[in-house]
Amino acid sequence: MAGWSFSDIPSQQGRRAVVTGTGGLGYETALALARAGAEVTLAGRNPEKGADSVSRIRADVPAARIGFERLDLASLASVEDFAGRLLAESTSLDLLVNNAGVMTPPSRQATSDGFELQFGTNYLGHFALTGRLLPLLSKARAPRVVNLSSLAHRGGALHFDDLQWERSYRPWAAYGQSKLAMLMFAFELQRRSDAGGWGLMSNAAHPGYARTELIANGPGTDRWLFKLTGFIRPFASQSAAEGALPTLFAATAPEARGGAYYGPDGFYELKGPPKPAKAMPQAQDRKAAAKLWEVSERLTGVSFPA
Repeated sequence: MAGWSFSDIPSQQGRRAVVTGTGGLGYETALALARAGAEVTLAGRNPEKGADSVSRIRADVPAARIGFERLDLASLASVEDFAGRLLAESTSLDLLVNNAGVMTPPSRQATSDGFELQFGTNYLGHFALTGRLLPLLSKARAPRVVNLSSLAHRGGALHFDDLQWERSYRPWAAYGQSKLAMLMFAFELQRRSDAGGWGLMSNAAHPGYARTELIANGPGTDRWLFKLTGFIRPFASQSAAEGALPTLFAATAPEARGGAYYGPDGFYELKGPPKPAKAMPQAQDRKAAAKLWEVSERLTGVSFPA
C-alpha cells in the first residue's frame, strides 16, 4: 500500500455508498467515490450546504450519480427517518462512511435527545445509523462500514460514570472520548459481524492533521492552540483531499482488512499516504467495547442482531 493514492481507487461501478458530512472530508470522500463510479448519497443536516456540495461534485464529475439527503446525527428521530427513507427506496447498501462530526464546543451542549453533543453526534448517532441500515448492508455482496476516528483517541477514555459530561465538561476530553468510542465501535462491529455471520467488513480511519472546517471552527476556548499550530501547519498538515485518503483506502482497497485502522504514514501520523495506524490499548479493550455496545443500544433504542 506504499504511496497509495486516488489513482489506486478501484472502480466503484455498481456500488451504492452513504457518506455522512457534506464538507471537508465528507465532501472529498464523496467526490472520489463519485469519480470512481459509485452511486453516492451525501447526508448532512444543512440542505443548502448539501445542495452546494452536490452541485460542485456534479460540476467536477458531470456523470456523477450523487444526491443529498437530510440527516441530523444529533437527533435519533432524524436518524430513524433517514434510514427509513433509504430502506423504502433501496434494495442494498455497499458502503457506509460514518464521517460527520463536531469538535470541542467551548461549553457543554446537548443533542435533542439529551446526550452531550460530541458523544451524541460523533458516536451515538452513527451507532444508531449503522444499526438501522444493517438490513441494507447485509444484502450487499461485500459491504463495508468505515468509522472516522482521530489522533485524539490516543488521549481518550470512556467515562462510564459520566458519559454525557454532566458533572464536569472538558471539551478536548469529551472529543477524545467520542473518537475513542468510534474506533472501539469499528473493532467491535467486526467482531460481532464475524460471530453473527453478518458479512460486514468494519474498519476505521483517521485523516491525521487535515485542513478542514472542523479544525478551523473546532477549538472553541482553545483557539489559542489553533493559532499556535498555525506556525507549523504548512509543514505538519495536509489538505482535506489528502486527509480523505485513509478513509478511501479503508472503503475501497482490496487489501484493506476488517478490524483494521488506517491513517497517514508520516511523522506522528499527521500527513502522508495511508498505512496501518496505531490504535491505543484502550481502543482494543474488548470488555469495555462490549459494555459500550450494551450502553449504546440502551441509549439509542437501536438493537443489532444477537
